[in-house]
Amino acid sequence: MNAIHKKYTVSILTGVVILILWVLVTWDNRISSIIIPSPAAIWTSFLDLVQNGYKGHTLWEHLGASLRRLFIAYFFAVITAITLGLLSGYSEKIRAIFEPIIAFIRPLPPLGYYTIIILWMGIGDNSKIFLLFLGAFAPIFVSCVAGVTRVKQDYINRARTLGANRGQIFLHVILPAALPDIFVGLRNAMSVAYATSVAAEMVAAVSGIGWMVLDASKYLRSDVIFVGIIIMGITGILLDKILLCIETKIVFWKGKN
Repeated sequence: MNAIHKKYTVSILTGVVILILWVLVTWDNRISSIIIPSPAAIWTSFLDLVQNGYKGHTLWEHLGASLRRLFIAYFFAVITAITLGLLSGYSEKIRAIFEPIIAFIRPLPPLGYYTIIILWMGIGDNSKIFLLFLGAFAPIFVSCVAGVTRVKQDYINRARTLGANRGQIFLHVILPAALPDIFVGLRNAMSVAYATSVAAEMVAAVSGIGWMVLDASKYLRSDVIFVGIIIMGITGILLDKILLCIETKIVFWKGKN
């Protein structure tokens, strides 16, 4: 059994152990279902949500609303942050313009300035998308700057010796060398944006997984809350795995001697 198979075996066994402990803890209503519903109750609730939906929207419509906001914001964050991040890493003058702004925004909790965004843009999807954009922008920008600045000067000098111009050096030397750091930023940005999207829906929304969880909490629907949380977790894992697969295809030399 190779290392990869051992890893997945351990992960599966861990999940099985957690599930068994969960069943034992909730067996015969030893703990109130309001606090921790049983796996059977959660499964029943999931099937009910699939068939009947929640508050006028199907389960997949709630998930789709969350993902639509996420993907729109993430798309624009990727385009702008990679462009400005690479340029900032390549030029100290451009970096001097944008780095202080990112340094100020980056440590701020997104919900801390969400109220201002709502005042500017209302409680519709535009404000949520803009909030997610800001949340995803900083990790990508920082990773791009770090990736460019870490490129060894020897690589650049050798390319110049061979007659490469600045554009060729950027496309064929700096960008490939920075790709591993860029993908680290892309994965971190996806996690931050997804977590922010759920939080934003809890503040002002009428659809989405985050809104469904918050609304269910008002009526002590722990089963619906757990269904929502599990869906959030699984969706987050799948999105990260997709980015990891893309990284493996594009940065195929990463980790190889």
